[in-house]
Amino acid sequence: MTSLRRAAVTAALAFVLPLPIVAAAPAFATAAPPSAAAPASVGSVVSLPRPTGPYAVGRDLLHLVDRSRQDPWVPSAGARQLMVSMYYPARAGSGTPAPYMTTEEARLFLAAKAPGSGIPPETMADTGTWARADARPVGGRFPLVLLSPGFTFPRAAFSGIAEDLASRGYVVALIDHTYESTGVTFPDGRTLECAICDRPPTGGPAAIAESRAKDASFVIDQLTSERSPWAHARLIDRHRIGMAGHSIGGDAAAMTMAADRRVQAGVNMDGTFFAPVPATGLGGRPFLLFGAQPGETPGTDPSWDDAWAALDGWKRRLTVVGGEHGTFSDLLIIARAVGIPAKPGAIDPVRGVEITRTYLGAFFDQQLKGKPEPLFDGPSPDMPEVTVQLP
Repeated sequence: MTSLRRAAVTAALAFVLPLPIVAAAPAFATAAPPSAAAPASVGSVVSLPRPTGPYAVGRDLLHLVDRSRQDPWVPSAGARQLMVSMYYPARAGSGTPAPYMTTEEARLFLAAKAPGSGIPPETMADTGTWARADARPVGGRFPLVLLSPGFTFPRAAFSGIAEDLASRGYVVALIDHTYESTGVTFPDGRTLECAICDRPPTGGPAAIAESRAKDASFVIDQLTSERSPWAHARLIDRHRIGMAGHSIGGDAAAMTMAADRRVQAGVNMDGTFFAPVPATGLGGRPFLLFGAQPGETPGTDPSWDDAWAALDGWKRRLTVVGGEHGTFSDLLIIARAVGIPAKPGAIDPVRGVEITRTYLGAFFDQQLKGKPEPLFDGPSPDMPEVTVQLP
């Protein structure tokens, strides 16, 4: 698994596009009764599993430009530009259905990950979501969680995680790291393709993780500024910030914490530490290692063993039996929906997403909201697929 993850950072990861069961209608504490609820895209071939928290979910798209930094991968492009999907607790019934991704983003993703599959880009682009664009936010202030996708993966592939966290009472900034995913569409209609997927940059994967840490800190700067470009920035409690990432994004979460004290808790979902956790640790802040079997069981990835030894705060190491690299995203659900079979012995895609949501939500509830979570005390009878390593 480690070798597969390394290949994913230096070349396009082999795509396993599994598909989700069409989800039942979502029910929120602030929404209409379950029978009246429906996913944001009712006519979709597939819908993401409904969020589990008490809030309805809003989503805004944010275009950010870091004029203090030249793009690291395409210097001729000028200032570093990012697209960020902002998820937040919203008032039920407000807003309009939020699309999963653009058709061009879907086309580029399928061309890179499933060439010759015959899957229409519209099928993937029209995946049903539960978020509503331009929805009215609820009152209050909420912790901020940043999400960084796996290398080559568009941010949309982690929509299900973002929606669930927002429904639980978080503001979520889901970042697309420009020129590092198969394609990202900007407000002017341009869709920028990956510039380094086939040509690793100088410094290799570690340089990617370090650049993403700069992206993340810039996003925090923008969202917590007195003149934030996001209209609902008042929802953010700037004293409670966490970050999670998948694959190279998980490495970036640790790198961000090492460089930015504002990030109080972090998660690496199945990502090799190309840029290692500092030998001095992360200043006693909590960090969760959340991996798939067999790639992240103790002794199989030296970078995880080194990280485990270096972490100097609260820590746990979870392994999902039957998990795959894509288990922590929407992709295996979508793949199954379009008829791509799962690997033998793999965990059910919807169950994998359920496990991911449960443990991420519990981690941030404990670390950012102060809610004790027995899930991390040892094996759970409700989650027998997850092994827990204690310090």
